[in-house]
Amino acid sequence: MVQKESHDHVNDTDLDNVEVISIKDQVISQAVQRPPAKSLLQTFSTTSKETLFPDDPFRHFRNKPSHRQAIMLMQYFFPILDWLPKYKLGFLKNDFIAGITTASLSIPQGIAYAKLANLPPVVGLYSCFLPPMVYAIFGSSRDLAVGPAAVISIVLGTLIREDLGPEVTDPRAHLSLAFTSTFFAGLFQFSLGFLRLGFVIDFLSHAATVGFVAGVAVAVCLQQMRGILGIQNFTKKSDVVSVLHSIFRDPAHWNWRTVVIGICFLTFLLGMRQISKRNKKLFWLSAIAPVTSVFLATVCVFATHANEHLSIVGQLRKGINPPSFKELHLTGPLVSKAMKNGVIVAIIGLMEAIAVGRTFASIKNYHIDGNKEMIAFGMVNMTGSCMSCYITTGAMSRTAVNNSAGCKTSLSCIFMALIVMVTLLALTPLFHYTPNVILSVIIFSALITLIDPVEAYHIWKVDKIDFLACLGAFLGVCFQSIQLGLLIAVAISIGKILLHVSRPHTATLGKIAGTSIYRSIEQYPKAVRIPGVLIVRIDASIYFSNSNYIRERLTRYIEEEQGRDKLPGESALKYLILDLTPVMTIDTSGLHVLGEILRNLNLMEMQLVLANPGAEVIERLHRGGFVDILGQRWIFLTVDDAVHYCSMQLPRDNNVDNHEDVSECDVIVQIIPKFGL
Repeated sequence: MVQKESHDHVNDTDLDNVEVISIKDQVISQAVQRPPAKSLLQTFSTTSKETLFPDDPFRHFRNKPSHRQAIMLMQYFFPILDWLPKYKLGFLKNDFIAGITTASLSIPQGIAYAKLANLPPVVGLYSCFLPPMVYAIFGSSRDLAVGPAAVISIVLGTLIREDLGPEVTDPRAHLSLAFTSTFFAGLFQFSLGFLRLGFVIDFLSHAATVGFVAGVAVAVCLQQMRGILGIQNFTKKSDVVSVLHSIFRDPAHWNWRTVVIGICFLTFLLGMRQISKRNKKLFWLSAIAPVTSVFLATVCVFATHANEHLSIVGQLRKGINPPSFKELHLTGPLVSKAMKNGVIVAIIGLMEAIAVGRTFASIKNYHIDGNKEMIAFGMVNMTGSCMSCYITTGAMSRTAVNNSAGCKTSLSCIFMALIVMVTLLALTPLFHYTPNVILSVIIFSALITLIDPVEAYHIWKVDKIDFLACLGAFLGVCFQSIQLGLLIAVAISIGKILLHVSRPHTATLGKIAGTSIYRSIEQYPKAVRIPGVLIVRIDASIYFSNSNYIRERLTRYIEEEQGRDKLPGESALKYLILDLTPVMTIDTSGLHVLGEILRNLNLMEMQLVLANPGAEVIERLHRGGFVDILGQRWIFLTVDDAVHYCSMQLPRDNNVDNHEDVSECDVIVQIIPKFGL
């Protein structure tokens, strides 16, 4: 009869493959069964599916008629075909109000952010018109407000300025490279989504993103002091030292008029934001504050003829987006630079858009598909680049306003775009006297909120390595360049991954009293060590990159255990049990190292024992011949079974291991293959 039940974690794939045999007063050797054999094609198909389609997006297509599948496929690639037929007229008022409110923020931000990218202000308005309409067709988020964003604007502008160099002063060359970079950004985004490679953007960690964005915000805010202080000769560099030198080089040339205007409107914008934060019902105050500032500043300049002393926006082209096919240069010396710029801004844009989209989707309890969002933004930016738009994404500030205004569907984006269209067709002459200082103030007030010391402190408390990535990205952007900051962020993020892969966590285990559960002695100091047995858990797959480290770590565990002070009558170390529960796979280097460990243990008159290897692990152990060398009797289903068996082999007077449930009738359960018996 079986008198005990193991409570250790067991791989689910193994439970159906275990044959339990029990005979009273007799210990039977059993072994882990290999999983059902799969062909190479089946293995490749399963692996590819789990890698590229972990969410199984077409699971709803099963058992549906062909015509229904065709409709669902169209709805998958064009989400508007899914939500528009179900649209309720009751949503119309909410979406219309949200569209108007978001447009009031998008129009001044579009003009200001185009200036950040060193592009004509009207290009910012173009980028607030067409991209939201395209996103409404392809996007899956109900709340995302699409348009230019501060971070990608400054990144794109900086990259293009460095690519062209100071000798190129033709604005059309800058415009052409911006459109071409946007096209390649869209192509890269579309390719990631279509090929289901969205996991690529996950290599930039949250901590690195926080540091990078904060560094960009600091650098850009300082650069806006040029407009606020009215400085004429300003550095083209983006690092903090150069910018501060330009600011304080000659304070006598500061323009007191721009300083007064800047301080007044900055106070107004920040004050409205604080009021909106404290009273959520007054969210519209912060939304209309930028356009109100533009209106008031423009009226003041026009009425006082202050344009003689201030820099103004000037004439804006009237009309909707003109085609820009001829501006796209897909051949020539600048193509490689445009591709590089496109990849960089594409990744930054996707990270922001997907993070913002998922944030508001979780608030409203619906799901967005990251790969579909990549396809959507790819279409947005490829289409936009052909119609005089530069790189766009889903910005947090506009999306927050859109959500607070009560948007229900992506129709709010269409309403926003229509209001921008009206502005382009009829209202652009009104921006002629808008002072550039007000644009600098709008940018400054928007970016200062991206500096988040509270989040940085939280990262420091949770994970010091993450904080290092955050700090490295921040300092790299501030004191060198945006490219270096981004490179540092990616390098530290990938370095952290490599560190965890090459130096996996391991732990020595002890038994929790009164149970059959084994846990880390470091985490549970009262866990009981088993005399004569050392139990080690390996918390990662065993690869070529970490196999030697695991061998060295196991050797040190053995030396520490052998050097530990023993209790009177306690048996010397005879067994090393490896808990392989967390080990998902093992490669040939790992098999080789296990063989070395086995040989070294044999020389020390010790025995290697394996517990709970997963399906893939046991399959490779069989294929590599390691099971034949070790012996199936030394592979167990659980750690507790392995400990029972090893303890029974020790001298009887030393078998005092606090196993209250050990008796002569106990059965030691191991893994028995059904084949070959």
